[in-house]
Amino acid sequence: MRCKYLILGGGPAGLSFANMLKKNSVTDFMLIEECDTAGGLCKSVLVDDAQLDIGGGHFLDADNIETCNFLFEYMPREEWNEYRRDSQIDLNGEYIGHPIESNIWQLPIEEQLKYLKSVAVAGCNIGLPIPDLFIDWIYWKLSTKIADDYMIPYNKKMFGENLNQLGTYWLEKLPNVSFDDILLSCINKEPYGKEPGHTIFYYPKKYGYGELWLRLADAIKNNILFNNKVKMLNVDEKYIVTNNGDKIYADYIITTIPWTSIETIIGIDDNISNSINNLKHTSVVIEYFSSEINSKAHWIYYPSEKYNYHRVLIRKNFLSSSKGYWTETNLSRFDSNTCQPYFVNKYAYPLNTIEKPIIMKNLLNYCKKRNVFGLGRWGEHQHYNSDKVVMLAIDLAKKF
Repeated sequence: MRCKYLILGGGPAGLSFANMLKKNSVTDFMLIEECDTAGGLCKSVLVDDAQLDIGGGHFLDADNIETCNFLFEYMPREEWNEYRRDSQIDLNGEYIGHPIESNIWQLPIEEQLKYLKSVAVAGCNIGLPIPDLFIDWIYWKLSTKIADDYMIPYNKKMFGENLNQLGTYWLEKLPNVSFDDILLSCINKEPYGKEPGHTIFYYPKKYGYGELWLRLADAIKNNILFNNKVKMLNVDEKYIVTNNGDKIYADYIITTIPWTSIETIIGIDDNISNSINNLKHTSVVIEYFSSEINSKAHWIYYPSEKYNYHRVLIRKNFLSSSKGYWTETNLSRFDSNTCQPYFVNKYAYPLNTIEKPIIMKNLLNYCKKRNVFGLGRWGEHQHYNSDKVVMLAIDLAKKF
């Protein structure tokens, strides 16, 4: 079997790339998906008479105009509600807005003073050199109190206890925590500084987020092979072998699946091949609860060790026909004896380990020269949101 374009993975990246090919009048492509439905981490299923996003919280960022316009061709704008993000942090029972540095003013005055004193002597504000290790960097960037109360415990719950396996290169997008901005926000009782991503977002009116990706899959239904897991990838000769024994050749292979999920990769430099095993990721469990949380927030972050989960999403606050909430918990912290409905996502978040940039640079450059391209969260091993992934897929498709 042969095609011009072979796309591995039916999540947002693969579906968007495939649909861009179709929009460009390309028909000689095939998409391989190991499950029986499309959507990847953005799947939704019916739970308690409403859709539940079983891969965690995913939303469409309204700021990304090109991505939105592309996706609205499959699910028109009138099928979406628009929200202004309301995300909060539980700081030992005190709920304040996220990000923490912009919302210290919502705490009691005594706590505000503690944070202000801490921020005033943060390393980035007094000229100390930038540390190399993740934990030291967080203290340097965000101050001791913000690190101790929120960033360190939250990141341990989300990414694991060994935070110093992580690099600091991916944290440069965090703004310096400005003493002046926090002081002004405390005085004027309003946020100062940079707003978080997805400040304005869209969510379907009647469905879970997974409905969008089912529609993209339906638009190319004649070009999808479901229930086919990639078992072997030959980079040099550009073919795959699936669990069903199918051998599929292509002129171009676009992989959006985790590199570590492929049992055998051949036709690649031994050093690069061996380095793939050093790519790390976390697994996350989504657990559903039918009880209600009395909050207007869309989601809440929980750094406290009192809770196994690190985030709660209150689904009625963005899907009005639903009730209850779901939690997101690192699999290593999850109690599987629960009686609640839950869903395990083996591949949830790529870890930004110290060695990852050089591993991925060598891997992607080597493969690109052989017309094998990594795309999206897993193809590039980057913690991308779904809208960013769509944008990357659009841009890559334009190059063919």
